Amino acid sequence: MEKLNKIITTYNKLFVLWVIAGAVVAFFHPQIFTSLKKFMELFFALTMFGIGAVLKRSDFTNIFKHWWLVLVGVCAQFTIMPLSAFALSKVFNLSKEFSLGLILTGSAPGAMASNVFCFLAGADVAYSVSLTTVSTLLSPLLTPFLTLILAHEILDIPFWSMFLSVVKMVVLPLLLGFFLRSKFDKKIEKISIVFPAISITFIVFICSLVIALNKTYLLKMSFFIFILVLILNLSGLFLGYFVARCFRFDALKRRSLTIEIGMQNAGLGSVLALKHFNEVVAIPAAIFVFVCIFTASILVGIWQKQPKTI
Repeated sequence: MEKLNKIITTYNKLFVLWVIAGAVVAFFHPQIFTSLKKFMELFFALTMFGIGAVLKRSDFTNIFKHWWLVLVGVCAQFTIMPLSAFALSKVFNLSKEFSLGLILTGSAPGAMASNVFCFLAGADVAYSVSLTTVSTLLSPLLTPFLTLILAHEILDIPFWSMFLSVVKMVVLPLLLGFFLRSKFDKKIEKISIVFPAISITFIVFICSLVIALNKTYLLKMSFFIFILVLILNLSGLFLGYFVARCFRFDALKRRSLTIEIGMQNAGLGSVLALKHFNEVVAIPAAIFVFVCIFTASILVGIWQKQPKTI
């Protein structure tokens, strides 16, 4: 059992490698992933179920104990990234599809992977989990609402369809996973390491599916789009740290908020784009997954070498 745990732990730590490997396979053999497109929503629901199964009651009690800090973080989450995406789309006069894709990515909740990166960076993991949990639970309303407000002039935004999609794919599976964890805590605890691995696997699949569906378009896409997505990610990291400094957060919470704002649940953005719009709209979200993982990895490397007072 110990050997299996080590294998799964190693698998989880190599998240970046699996994302890259999936993208390469999807690019050269797209049929492997496109044939499974009909299971996309199910796979994402399983991702959120896996995340819910590792949440503990203490994760929710932390939200109420530190409600002010959580409120600041969630407000920053749902203002910095959506407005940054909107500003970029206007300043650089992007096409309708790319503008919508960027705004949808910016309007997504925090990524659950941010909790792992916060742990590796020596940040405040409990605070990160609280932020991710609250932003995820609010996402059925806020993600489609922000997309509607910021992108209604670009394309018709199906608010209620998006709302129901997020409820079905995110909130219900997350709560089901949490319920099972609460009901069978000791049994689930023994196999809890498996659930992050399940989530990682399906996130890799979703990103690979977007690559597979857009192979032809990606060959024609300019490097400019990649740079814009990188700017969006860096604005989230920088402004997240700036907000934490303004509110005089301690060093570990500053690290958590920085990573949390900079890492969006772009997998959700990709799925919503594919379900309610088209493959091109999903491209910014797919690129964002790669970008935010690499920048967060760099931050982790820097912070691991610094004292936890910085």
